[in-house]
Amino acid sequence: MISGSKQERLEMRFVSVWKGGENTDCLWWNGSWWSWERLNALAIDCENKLRDAGFEKGQRIALIMPNSPMVLAISIACWRLGGAVAPINSRTVAGNLKSTLKMLDPAVVFVAPEAEPAEYEAGCGGPGVFKAFPDEPLQPFRCIKGIPESEDHAVIFSTSGTSGSPKAVPCTHMNILSNIDPVKKHVPGLLDSDSIILNVLPNFHAFGFSMAGMLALMSGVRQTVLPGFVPVERTIASIRESGANCIIGVPTIMVFLLGALAKMGERLEGIKFVISGGDRLNVQINARCKEYMGTGILEGYGLTECSPVVAVGHSADECRLGTVGHFFDTYEVQIRDTEGNVLGMDQEGVLWVKGPSVVSGYFRDEENTKERFLDGWFNTGDVVRIDRDGYVTIVDRATDIIIVSGFNVYPQEVENLLCQHHAVQAAAAVGEKNNLAGEIVKAFVILKEGKEASEKELIDYCKKNLAHYKVPRRIGFLKEFPISAAGKILRRELRKMDTER
Repeated sequence: MISGSKQERLEMRFVSVWKGGENTDCLWWNGSWWSWERLNALAIDCENKLRDAGFEKGQRIALIMPNSPMVLAISIACWRLGGAVAPINSRTVAGNLKSTLKMLDPAVVFVAPEAEPAEYEAGCGGPGVFKAFPDEPLQPFRCIKGIPESEDHAVIFSTSGTSGSPKAVPCTHMNILSNIDPVKKHVPGLLDSDSIILNVLPNFHAFGFSMAGMLALMSGVRQTVLPGFVPVERTIASIRESGANCIIGVPTIMVFLLGALAKMGERLEGIKFVISGGDRLNVQINARCKEYMGTGILEGYGLTECSPVVAVGHSADECRLGTVGHFFDTYEVQIRDTEGNVLGMDQEGVLWVKGPSVVSGYFRDEENTKERFLDGWFNTGDVVRIDRDGYVTIVDRATDIIIVSGFNVYPQEVENLLCQHHAVQAAAAVGEKNNLAGEIVKAFVILKEGKEASEKELIDYCKKNLAHYKVPRRIGFLKEFPISAAGKILRRELRKMDTER
C-alpha cells in the first residue's frame, strides 16, 4: 500500500518499523549482528555531530564510501535534520569528481578511512572532506553553507549526462517510499519476517541503495551488509554465516557467484529469492541458478528516475524468461513513438511512465529535465513490448547508453577523453556484448596524421582518467567512421564491424 501522507519520511518509517517489528536484529556486518538500537544510537550520534558542525535543512552530504552501517546511520541522521545524502562511486578517481561535487554543492564530504581527503579537497574547492569509519562514531568535522534545496529531497544519485557532463537525480522521501511499498504485494514472501536481504550492490547505485539497503531498513527486514562483492569467496561465506536468503544483484554478480559455486562444487542452501536488475539477464543463467541456489531468477527493470523499480516478476515459478515481469500497479504506462505520439499498448515503442515514485526532474538542470519529463510523464528512452498477459520485454535502448555490470556509460564521455590524447583526432565508443559484464566499452579512433599510439597506450590513458567500468577494453583504429547522410556516426555499423572483428 502506498503511503498516503506526503509528510511521511524515511527516518520516520525507520523508527516505526523497528519499534513495531518482529526482529531484534537489524543488520549483519563484519561477522556479527547489530540490533536496531545499536544502529539508531550511531544515527543519533551522527545527528548530534552534524548539528554541531553547522549542517542545516535543505543541505546535502556527499558520501564517497562503500556500503557500511555508517552509510545507513549518516543517511538517517541527515534526514532527521532535513537534508539529503548524495552517494558517489568510491572507486572514481578523486580528480574526476570536481564537476560532480560542484553540481551537488554539499555541505560536507565523507570518504572511506583508506582514502586521502587531500586528494578530494584539491579538486572540489568547497566543503571539507573527512574520513568516516564504517562502524565507529564520526570524528570532528565542519560543514559549509551550501545553497539549500527542498527538504523533501532524500537521496541524490549522480550520473553522467549524454553530453558527458554530470547530472543528478533527486529522489524525495515520497518517491522512495512509493517504490518500496508495492514490493510486499508484488513479490509475495520477499519481505516476510524470516527474510534476510543481501546488501552488496554499491550504494551509489539506486538499485543498491533503495532496493537492498532501504527496502530492508524501511520494511523491518534484516539485511547482510557487505562493503563490496569481491572477493566472491567472502561474499559466499558471509551469505552462509549470516543466513542471507534473498539475493539482490546485477547479472555480473550472478555470473561471478554461480561461477565460484561451480568451481567449489558447492550449493547455497535456503535461498528464497534471487532478483536481478540493472541490465539484461542472459536467460541461460536461470538454469544454473536453480542448480546452485535452488531457485530461479526474477528479472526486474528500473531507472534511477523511477526510484528505481518499474517492473519485476512475481515469483520464480510464474516468471517468463526474457521478460522483466509486470509493471508495479502504481504506474501509469504509455507506449509512444520516437516523436512522442501515443501508440496502442499492443505496439512496440518507447516506454513513458508516470507515478508517485517518478522524480520531478534533474537536480538544478532545466535543460535535461525538459528533454525527458513532460506533464508528469517520464521518457525512459527504452523500447519495450508488452504481451497480452502484461509481461514486459525490453527490446532495446532508444539511446546509445552502454551498460557495464549495471552501470551506465555514456559514449560521449569516453570519446571526449580519448580526443584529449595528443595522437587522437576523433573517437567513437560503442557497447560490445560480454558474457560477464553484459557489455564492455569498445572504442574506435582515428589518429592524427603523422601521430602514433598503441591500443595499450590509449587504454592506460583512459584508466588514469575514467572510472574502471568506463575504460574501453578494446580499441580499434580506423581511417574514417561510417557516416549517415545527416553526418552522424552510424554506431550500429560500428557494432557490426566490432562483431565481425
